[in-house]
Amino acid sequence: MVANSVSPAHLTATGVARAGGTGTMGSHTVSRIGYGAMQLERLHADRDTALALLRHLVELGVDHVDTAQFYGNGFVNELLQDALRPEDGVVVVSKVGADPNPGGPIPLRPAQRPEQLRASVEDNLTSLGLDQIPVVNLRRLDTGPGLRAEGDQVVDLDDQLAAMTALREEGKIGAIGLSSVTLEVLRRALPAGIICVQNSYSLVSRDDEEMLRFCVGEQIAWMPFFPLGGAFPTMPKVADEPAVTAAARSLGCTPAQVGLAWLLQHAPNVLLIPGTASADHLDANVAAGTVTLDEATVAALDAVRSHSGDVRLGEDSVDPA
Repeated sequence: MVANSVSPAHLTATGVARAGGTGTMGSHTVSRIGYGAMQLERLHADRDTALALLRHLVELGVDHVDTAQFYGNGFVNELLQDALRPEDGVVVVSKVGADPNPGGPIPLRPAQRPEQLRASVEDNLTSLGLDQIPVVNLRRLDTGPGLRAEGDQVVDLDDQLAAMTALREEGKIGAIGLSSVTLEVLRRALPAGIICVQNSYSLVSRDDEEMLRFCVGEQIAWMPFFPLGGAFPTMPKVADEPAVTAAARSLGCTPAQVGLAWLLQHAPNVLLIPGTASADHLDANVAAGTVTLDEATVAALDAVRSHSGDVRLGEDSVDPA
């Protein structure tokens, strides 16, 4: 009898099966379920719990993490530096295009100018304790939800990409992604070698379907933020849809797991980065990778209406991207 085995390609550097299966992000082979670190800000007063959560995600087979210097004004990056070890093989994905704004009505402000992008990369390198950030997303402010560029923060894409490619040539970043962009901007940026796109996208908000399909053709990873909708009061929530709750009852899982499983089955280039400050929620998010939706369920979910619209930030808002 031949024992069951898992191909090495489907294992993380620590020998654990990759959460949600195996995907690609440029030259990186990663778990299809990653982790969005923004919500670690909630654990500012409980550093030990935050560090334990990060160690737990490695144990679960998660090997890519989304972060930013403006998450807690460097606090989240410092947690990653302390918790993650080189031998864990975790791909750190950060972003530039906004800076922390402590004490302001909104805790971040646009930072789109080339010199600001460079400064932000340097800040990320310091707080992460890295010589090179594997992937850095240029967060444009072309599309919502969230901040918009005004005045001197309206910067030509070519000028920004020149700064990003120079940083890549210098070895300070390994690869370039984009966030909060239109399809037109993505097409213009392709010659710079874009490996991933982060836009707001979920079962209930599919305005970017054409861009997702374009990314499939170009072998660009699609890493949706707000994967379950509902980040702002005016945004629809995946868990509120009757088709989602019906599927969850039938499958014996949660509506959130149905929403994440739908994303994984919807396109082969999807890499998830759900965030949480709870170990139980982290377990549940990773378990979504084991949920299989049959054809009838997928058809029912595909028929859910996509809610178009934009959300701007108000004074009590937190921009999570």
